[in-house]
Amino acid sequence: MNDFNLDLLSYIYTYSCREDERSLCQLEMRAIFGRDIETSILESSIPIDPSRSPFIKERIDVIFKGTCLEDIALRLKKLQTVEATFKVVFVKNDDLGQDEKIGFKKRREIEREIGLQINGEVDLLKPELLFAIMKVNEGWIFGKYIKSEAIWLHHQRKPHQYSTALSTRVARAIVNIAAPNPNGVKLIDPCCGIGTVLVEALSMGMDIVGRDLNRLVIPGARGNIAHFGFHAEVTLGDIRDVTENYDVAIIDMPYNLCSVLSKEDQLEMLESARIFAKKVVIITIETIDSIIEKAGLVIVDRCVAKKGGFTRQIIVCE
Repeated sequence: MNDFNLDLLSYIYTYSCREDERSLCQLEMRAIFGRDIETSILESSIPIDPSRSPFIKERIDVIFKGTCLEDIALRLKKLQTVEATFKVVFVKNDDLGQDEKIGFKKRREIEREIGLQINGEVDLLKPELLFAIMKVNEGWIFGKYIKSEAIWLHHQRKPHQYSTALSTRVARAIVNIAAPNPNGVKLIDPCCGIGTVLVEALSMGMDIVGRDLNRLVIPGARGNIAHFGFHAEVTLGDIRDVTENYDVAIIDMPYNLCSVLSKEDQLEMLESARIFAKKVVIITIETIDSIIEKAGLVIVDRCVAKKGGFTRQIIVCE
C-alpha cells in the first residue's frame, strides 16, 4: 500500500446543501478551508474527516489525475499489489454539464474496468479499502474514498428536547466555524440550554464546557451528553461570572419568552465574553451589530441560517 500513500496530490470534497443552508455551508467552508465555492466540489490540501461537516458527502484522497481513463489505468497497472481487499466506487460529479454526465450502466462498467487494473483482491460486499474514480472538467481523478457519516442525524434522538434549541445540523456547522482546527482549543458554551452544541463538539473530540443561568435546563444538558456516552462539565451560572479563559465562546443569545434580554443585558454578556474568550461566535435572531461593536468585539465573518420563515444570524467575532 506504500505506493498509494506516497503520491497524494490533494483532497476532493463533494458538498450538498439546501439553498436556505448555502450561507451557513459557505461560512463553514471559509472557516475550515479558507475559501468558499459556488459549486459542489472543493479541492484542498487540508485533510479533515468528512463526517465533521453536515454538508460534506465524501472525501477523495487524490492519488492520480489523468486526461482520460486510459491514463489512470496505465498508472494503476504499475503499482505493487494491494494487500487489503478493495472496491472501486464511481463518484458522480453534479457540476458536469448534461452532455458530460455518465449513466448508471456506464458507471458500473468503469468501476469494473478500473478495478481490474489494480493488483489485489476485489470484495464488493465488505471491502477493507474503498477507491474512487471521478470525472472532472480537466479529465479524471483516482484516489482513496472516505464516505461521510451523518453523525449529527443520530443526535436528533436525544432524550431531552427544547423547542428553541438549534438543530443538530446547524449546531455541528457552528462548532466547525468556531473551531476549524480544534487541537489544543478550549471552548465554552455559556448559554448551553439542553446541550445541542456541546454534544456536537464532544462527538468531534473537542474540549468544551457548558454553562447556563437556567437551572431547569442543566439536568437536560447533562442527560443528553451522558446519553451519547460523552463527558463534559456543565455548571449553573451567569456568563458574567465566568472567570477562566477560553479560546472560543459559542453564544446562542437567549430569546424565548422566559429569557427576554434588554440591550443592556446583551451588552454585558458580550463584554464578559470579550474578556474570557479570544474568539466569539454569536447566534442571534436580532440584528445586534451595534451592541457587538460597543462590547469591543470585531465582526470578521457572518452568515444566516434559515428554516422556513425563521432566520438566525451566525456572527464570528474577535
